[in-house]
Amino acid sequence: MTPQDRALLASMFEAAVAAADPRKALAAHLPARPRGRTVVIGAGKGAAQLAAAFEDLWDAPLEGVVVTRYGYACPTRHIRVLEAAHPVPDKAGLQASDALFAAVAGLGPDDLVVALVCGGGSALLAAPAAGLDLSDEVALNETLLASGAPIGAMNAIRKQFSRIKGGRLALAAHPARVVSLIVSDVPGDDPAQVASGPTVADRVGRAEARAALRDHGIILPTRLARFLTDAPEDAPLPGDPRLAGNEVHVIASAARSLDAAAEVARAAGVDAVILSDAIEGEAREVARMHGAMAREVTRRGRPFAPPVVMLSGGETTVTIRDKAGRGGRNTEFLLSFALSVEGCAGIAALAADTDGIDGSEDNAGAFADGETAARMRGAGYDPAMTLAAHDAWAAFDAVGQLFVTGPTGTNVNDLRAILIRG
Repeated sequence: MTPQDRALLASMFEAAVAAADPRKALAAHLPARPRGRTVVIGAGKGAAQLAAAFEDLWDAPLEGVVVTRYGYACPTRHIRVLEAAHPVPDKAGLQASDALFAAVAGLGPDDLVVALVCGGGSALLAAPAAGLDLSDEVALNETLLASGAPIGAMNAIRKQFSRIKGGRLALAAHPARVVSLIVSDVPGDDPAQVASGPTVADRVGRAEARAALRDHGIILPTRLARFLTDAPEDAPLPGDPRLAGNEVHVIASAARSLDAAAEVARAAGVDAVILSDAIEGEAREVARMHGAMAREVTRRGRPFAPPVVMLSGGETTVTIRDKAGRGGRNTEFLLSFALSVEGCAGIAALAADTDGIDGSEDNAGAFADGETAARMRGAGYDPAMTLAAHDAWAAFDAVGQLFVTGPTGTNVNDLRAILIRG
């Protein structure tokens, strides 16, 4: 991979992140000032940055609390920022959920609640339903994360075991008006799916959760399975009169970020095509599809003529069948992609999470080209065996192809950019 191609791929990622900049996204969606109090609540990996930007833009008194992932906080003046664990919830997440409930308690019809919600909030908002405890929520998240189920299915299930998700936090704020400003990290940009919709009601109930469990072969721990059978449904439905007058706005999304990345490529004289902003599926399988398309472009000039950048977004999954190594879905995608295009010249790729962290490590993603797999073997890593062990981080680290940005302060899911020179 040439330094120029690597720089172009990185600049496309930077443009995608900038398109979801919290201040720019919020500026066009500020609600009208209320007669009463303004209370800001929020959750997600970019919640602190959203809170800081909202403070700068709001020209009236405000207060509130948001929760973000450990290490993702930033300074704020009036809004308290709490940190908790992600992707598996912890006690700090319980305390943060309680703080959000306390912030909206006792409000009246003249008060305004601004909910700043972005990806990652599902794990951060630990609030097990009555009769369950934190250990149940931890077990649920661990089961779902290992299942390989898409984010929509996981959220449908999560909501059934929570006292804060599925619009329940908005109910707690009634009769105050709630305006939800959402940075979407989910395929299709359904606001009820972002962070499992703490302030947005939807029609997904127990029947849909049971169907998701069946379709993805997920076996719940006995205590959770019993709860799903016995406990009454208590999430509000769209149209609930207690939510009348509330507003929901998606202020940033993968689609807008992909458009921004495409403009960077075109400015550099490279055509750009957006395959989809909502790609889901097993990371290694999605990678093989992308690899096959890249080979077709290289060898036959179809379906796109090189030079071209193929862009895609969405959220792939990784099904853990045994003990996993280090890495995330983007590094796993790229390791499979590297094997798919091995030996092909003129192909360079970047896959990265727009929040700056892929999985549990410190990288956003990685770079790969037609020589990556061979370099890994030279560094002592068999790429096929490493892929089977879900240890992509170690292999990319060994060949110096990790992409490290640090937390970006936003989250519109994954960006995959495949540059094909031909």
